[in-house]
Amino acid sequence: MPSKLPRLNDGKEPKNSGDAAPIAFDFSPSTDDQWVQYDWPEPVSVDRIDVYWQEGSEGTELPARYRILYWNGSGFVPVGNPQGLGVSRDAYDSTGFDPVRTPRLRLEISSNGKRPAGILQWKVYGPGTPPALAPAVAAGPDRTVVLGGKTYLAAQMKQLGAPASAFRWRKISGPGDILFANASTAETSAMATSAGDYVLEASASANGKTTASRLRLRAQAAPPAERLEVVYTTPYTITSPFWRARAKALIVNWIPHCVDYCERTDLKEGRGGLDNFIEAAKALRGEPHKPHQGYVFSNAWVHQTVESMCLALMVDPAGDPEIVAAHDGMRATLERWIPIILAAQHPDGYLQTAYTLADRKEWPQRWDPAHRGNHEGYVSGYFIESAINHYTLTKGQDRRLYHAARRLADCWVANIGPGKKAWFDGHQEMEQALVRFGRFVNDMEGGGQGDAYIALARFLLESRRGGDEYDQSHLPPSRQYQAVGHAVRAVYFYSGMADIAAETGDRDYQSAVASLWDNMVNRKYYVTGGIGSGDSSEGFGDDYALKNDAYCESCSSCGLIFFQYKLNLAYHDARYADLYEETMYNALLGATDIDGHHYTYTNPLINTERYAWHDCPCCVGNIPRTLLMMPTWAYAKSSQGLFVNLFAGSRIDVGEVAGTRVEMVQETDYPWAGTVAITVNPAAPRRFALHLRVPDRTTSELYASTPEVSGLRRLSVNGSEVRAPVVNGYAVIEREWKAGDRVDLELPMAVQRIVSRDVVAATKGKVALRYGPLIYNSEAADRQRLDVPLGNAPLATAWRGDLLNGVMTITGQWADGAPMLAVPNYARMNRAGPSPEFPSHRKEGPTLSQVWMSRTT
Repeated sequence: MPSKLPRLNDGKEPKNSGDAAPIAFDFSPSTDDQWVQYDWPEPVSVDRIDVYWQEGSEGTELPARYRILYWNGSGFVPVGNPQGLGVSRDAYDSTGFDPVRTPRLRLEISSNGKRPAGILQWKVYGPGTPPALAPAVAAGPDRTVVLGGKTYLAAQMKQLGAPASAFRWRKISGPGDILFANASTAETSAMATSAGDYVLEASASANGKTTASRLRLRAQAAPPAERLEVVYTTPYTITSPFWRARAKALIVNWIPHCVDYCERTDLKEGRGGLDNFIEAAKALRGEPHKPHQGYVFSNAWVHQTVESMCLALMVDPAGDPEIVAAHDGMRATLERWIPIILAAQHPDGYLQTAYTLADRKEWPQRWDPAHRGNHEGYVSGYFIESAINHYTLTKGQDRRLYHAARRLADCWVANIGPGKKAWFDGHQEMEQALVRFGRFVNDMEGGGQGDAYIALARFLLESRRGGDEYDQSHLPPSRQYQAVGHAVRAVYFYSGMADIAAETGDRDYQSAVASLWDNMVNRKYYVTGGIGSGDSSEGFGDDYALKNDAYCESCSSCGLIFFQYKLNLAYHDARYADLYEETMYNALLGATDIDGHHYTYTNPLINTERYAWHDCPCCVGNIPRTLLMMPTWAYAKSSQGLFVNLFAGSRIDVGEVAGTRVEMVQETDYPWAGTVAITVNPAAPRRFALHLRVPDRTTSELYASTPEVSGLRRLSVNGSEVRAPVVNGYAVIEREWKAGDRVDLELPMAVQRIVSRDVVAATKGKVALRYGPLIYNSEAADRQRLDVPLGNAPLATAWRGDLLNGVMTITGQWADGAPMLAVPNYARMNRAGPSPEFPSHRKEGPTLSQVWMSRTT
């Protein structure tokens, strides 16, 4: 937990014990006895400490007790005659003790056994004049800089006694020069002249002593000047048995379930659906009305469900009577819902029912900093995004939502921006929605009519400063290099930053985005493609803090897919598609159960409880709207090229490529098998480059897999083998394409054992299994005891049509010789008994399903 340590004495005085995480040090998730200590470079005299305990925020509670120990030269021993040792709320607990001279002072803490303890501040005092110690220096986080861009350095220094007399930045190693704006100041900027890996050092001197700290800097080339173009989701056909079954469960069961719960007014948890729009319309008409129900952001799941219905209606039912019936119900629902939603929109375009129905004494005005947490942009962004897929569903024939979304976006543009109101929302979403909408408006109407929305998105990002790590407002966007805080807010924010970097070519934004991506994927990323350990509130922990009872919120998986997709557009690089495929198949696809009747808010790597609804049902519509946008995730394009990012049996119109419309047809049983047939159907013969993703399963530096699985086993065009160059992870075939041209490829498929780096304590000595893009679980339904190591016997695959609606299993042996069976992670916990309507919040119980198994040494 090194990134938490500076918070112990960062000079930020707590307001109360419930102060938010940015100034907190906590021991989450552990409830065992823990310790934290100060180390000094030489002995100091101490005789008193002050501790301000955290309670409530981050799930912490006051500890049961604590001790103070010091290093006596051979071990830690208790201080003598301690007076105090109190445990209080909302105040410092002061404890005096007999003076000691020591280089280390330790606080040993016993939690209450239920919740972890947390410390907001820990101060240490001593008699007499503070000793003349060397300054403490921290260079800052490792990061990436794009050539031509700046990295912003901000070393931290602390010292007792005289202030630092000298400070210096310098390059220790690297292939080129580092150009510091001012190498003599702790806060400065730097640029690299050549690509490669560098080490930079910050050093400070005081009291005749010098201390240094280093960081790693990776310099890389900027992305191409032109981003790839979006393939919008329009009516398409799914032929893959795998994806058709998953889509059917969403269309026939899950989305209608969301509709039902959005219309219910008797929910004991997760209230606030369509009824809020009905009451808001009454308020706008000056009629008597009821107060707002549920969270201030409850409009979100209504808008998500609208978008999910629009996407579901674009999936060809192919004569399936259940899908046909579900479609009929969705069309009727949209016709009923759209007028209700639009009636709640203010005359100037503003739309949020919580504000409309609020008491003006409590919430006097829109975009009020005192109400930054009221999610005005969050719910508005979801409405704007829903309008895009309603437009594509109706081929622009029904523009009710589109025009309403333009009015809403215009309302924000009219009120917020340079020379107007400065604003940032407590929960990001509006930023990426405005860019997505601005691009769409430009593509549909031309003339740069969407540019104002993209410019506003950047303004909202730039306004985000002076706040907390929790909502990523602690630093300007271009100076953020570590993934911190609430994971959903973070990836929505990073997705918006990636959008602006791609739209503007801003090198500082590109550098920050590359740094955030590297920190998250190579230090805070689960093998399932999930993020958010839950060590902070619904968010990221420290580097390599990847506990198996993870949070991995379903919405964070959606946001991570958005973020990786934006980077794929920006860099034309298949590794980002590798990553969002991994997240989609493992962290998100299993968020709903096999039949689509229940879902889960969190996706830990041990056990999962699914339920019908949640007190905070923010994920219920986000899951299907993300999964059903298959054409967008499967393809991207440039003026002279088409990129194939996902493999799924389907028939998809990708729009114009090289001046002609192109239909793409895939036939494959992926992810169960590696053979893929792609038929290219341009409306007229055209020459362009077809970029076929060559999957690379090594997505994160945190994990290593054996055997290695890479490359293509076979590639042919119209029956003739071809040798295609691989560029940025894509096999590139450039030729004149005509309707009916067929590309056949075979992806290597093998069972892999995965181990993590030893820096990930939670998975040290453990092994996980993968086949193709799928991570696997062992479950108590197949073997009651899961604490036995996996044996070294060969692993194989076996198709089980009778299990979990048909899955490819992995078979092998446990170390005790018993047969081992593993099922895909997305299908986990479908055999654990009935699901409740709402979460039970049970924490204790046997392990029923696990990704990581002990490995035989």
